[in-house]
Amino acid sequence: MFTPDARQSGSFMIGGDLEVTRLGFGAMRITGPGIWGEPADRDAALATLRRLPELGINFVDTADAYGPFVSEDLIREALHPYPDTIIATKGGHTRHGPNIWKPVGNPDYLRQCVLMSMRRLGVERIDLWQLHRVGADCTPEQQFEAIAAMRAQGLIRHVGLSEVTVEMIERARLYFPVATVQNRFNLVNRYSEDVLDYCTKENIGFIPWAPLAAGSLTKGDTLLTRLADEKGVQPGQIALAWLLRRAPVMLPIPGTSNPAHVADNAAAAAIELSDEEFRQLDNDGRAEWARQNGA
Repeated sequence: MFTPDARQSGSFMIGGDLEVTRLGFGAMRITGPGIWGEPADRDAALATLRRLPELGINFVDTADAYGPFVSEDLIREALHPYPDTIIATKGGHTRHGPNIWKPVGNPDYLRQCVLMSMRRLGVERIDLWQLHRVGADCTPEQQFEAIAAMRAQGLIRHVGLSEVTVEMIERARLYFPVATVQNRFNLVNRYSEDVLDYCTKENIGFIPWAPLAAGSLTKGDTLLTRLADEKGVQPGQIALAWLLRRAPVMLPIPGTSNPAHVADNAAAAAIELSDEEFRQLDNDGRAEWARQNGA
């Protein structure tokens, strides 16, 4: 039986020394509804995680807020001691119920986030720890100082940021090298295009969340649906192939709690888009983004 191989997406060196497959896995969806509590099918979630190595996926992105804590616990149960897998996690978001998120940047809290993620994941150092959001309860610089101290102490190998502007990245780089940025970006959401371009120029890994979204381009007779039909794949797989082609620093992390779906996502690594197909998809995505924003 054919087994997709995510390694066909190529690799990227996070921080210059941490090699990951460009097509990774996002572990948000292995929790309950509203990213709250245990998954409806725990066995399926564990089976999904255990499929990752055989699919060539060695980069898993999670967060302490997913569950909360559920995603990290499941990752440890399924994959520890991570012989061939890089686990990236995030901290700085508190949870108060399904779909309720509140950023907290208090330095003591951020340190607690790191220490507790280390305990849940069963590691002595976090390979990539990302500030989930820059909290408004203290200055960004206070948060960056705390993160820099934890990096100097050896608790964190590399540091990433999430949902930030170019200006915020540059402020953070005064305290530590920024290895990755995780912002919402996909075929039909170009809000962070300037951040992506900055990351490309600076060789900072760009992790687009919600990578499968394609809006109305998945409905009816569109270029996206036609290409999917012609290539015998799904529209979401074409959207992933477009992301991988968009920039060499792009590290998509599609998520699911279904073992079959994770294999479908991995198969996107083998999809080739011609220059013209890529250009036309890019134009269609920009037009949809403009339409969504009333342009």
